[in-house]
Amino acid sequence: MSELKLFNSLTRQLETFTPVHEGEARVYTCGPTVYNYPHIGNMRAYVFADTLGRVLSYKGYTLTHVINITDVGHLTDDADAGEDKMEKMAAEKAQSIWDIARHYTEAYWADIQALNIRQPAHWSIATDYVPAMIDYAKSIADKHCYELESGLYFDTSTVANYGALARAKTEDGEGRIEEVEGKRNAADFAIWRKTPAGETRQMEWDSPWGKGAPGWHLECSVMSEALLGLPFDIHTGGIDHREIHHPNEIAQNQARCGSDHSGARFWMHNNFLIERSGKMSKSSGEFLRVQLLIDKGFHPLAYRLMCLQAHYRSELEFSWEGLQAALVRLKRMVMGVANLKTRYADTQSRHAELVSASIVPNAPTVEADAWTLKQVQGDVVGVKGDVAPAISATLKDFTAAVMDDLNTAIALTALETLISLKKINVADQLAAIADMDNVLGLNLMALTRQDLRVRPKAAIITEPEIEAALDARKEARAAKDFAKSDAIRDDLIAKGVEVMDGDPLGWDWKLDI
Repeated sequence: MSELKLFNSLTRQLETFTPVHEGEARVYTCGPTVYNYPHIGNMRAYVFADTLGRVLSYKGYTLTHVINITDVGHLTDDADAGEDKMEKMAAEKAQSIWDIARHYTEAYWADIQALNIRQPAHWSIATDYVPAMIDYAKSIADKHCYELESGLYFDTSTVANYGALARAKTEDGEGRIEEVEGKRNAADFAIWRKTPAGETRQMEWDSPWGKGAPGWHLECSVMSEALLGLPFDIHTGGIDHREIHHPNEIAQNQARCGSDHSGARFWMHNNFLIERSGKMSKSSGEFLRVQLLIDKGFHPLAYRLMCLQAHYRSELEFSWEGLQAALVRLKRMVMGVANLKTRYADTQSRHAELVSASIVPNAPTVEADAWTLKQVQGDVVGVKGDVAPAISATLKDFTAAVMDDLNTAIALTALETLISLKKINVADQLAAIADMDNVLGLNLMALTRQDLRVRPKAAIITEPEIEAALDARKEARAAKDFAKSDAIRDDLIAKGVEVMDGDPLGWDWKLDI
């Protein structure tokens, strides 16, 4: 297999991935601050990180992936100012901050499942590591920190090349750091925030610097070191983390290790999801959540496919038309795989007849509607040995694409080419599709067209009512009462149902975009 090339944000160039520990890949992903539901732009980061993990597994590495849950310390301004997001939401909702954290963590995990994102090795919860954060801060305080009335601050002048990741000190000027009274340097940031006199926070701990809570940046340095060791292989996050959060993590890592090493060999960032109507903002009310897509009748894996259609480092514009196009593309792939599974089942059925007639030796079989690779023996468990040249060629194209900095757009084209191949061993074809889909995560071996028929929340008719109407229409057509047949069809269309004569599925929801 070819070398894996990844874009390193720290050096701004493609580099060959070589793991810190042979045969292993250790990855840390900045997770959500669980003060509200994640929007689909947030979730693009986890589709990207999941794809990276799947590619590393495809390459043969033993993957250890960590995603953190921020339930304390993240302020309303990423530039280290404002209120704690968790405390602010708890006050607005008049709820326990712990209940807020639990509710939105579970909502985030539901989105993870909906988008077929694999479970990481560890979900690291920030509040579980507060004692470790205090110990970490104590270990660097003497040489790298100073205390103000509001808390303990990191002196960025004590480490080499602060802001190199964001290039805050170059002509590129990507940093967003403002002057704050009392700091030695404008870029200095809080390691520990003291609870102001006369106030009580729902989340606060005793520390050498007074009762309070950790700064947002501290948690990721502590948890990545605790679970992956330093240095580890790859740190991922959204491109917005490249400007402040990740440079501050790097500074902490440098202080902790007493070296100029950033803590991770690769820093990787996905670009923004752009949405023109303003509904990406969580302050807009009905902002764009995965659940909103489902409520409008879109299967969440259509959004995953939409993300994969663009390179992770490019901006991706969201539109309902674009999502619908992705859903149509997903349906075509699902139908193509279903046809191959039917062909395979037919072949196995015919083979069973020959076995029964003692014409050929016995061989394993598989049910078309219960396909999993584990149910099939031999060459279907994975593509090994000799396969058709056409399969080999598409696998080569696919592998070259994902090894080239996760070029999933080209990889998808290779997958579609593979699905459309004719006159080749269908068992090998299905196994190769499964191998590719293990990387892309579209769940093609299990997904059905019926699964993609998601009931819109605004639907005013039930599925049993639709089936009854279609039965009545069938009877009308049989009786040559075409006026009644057309009236039933028009009524279904008015209620958001698309009638599909000649299609085994029979009907689908007509999505309003």
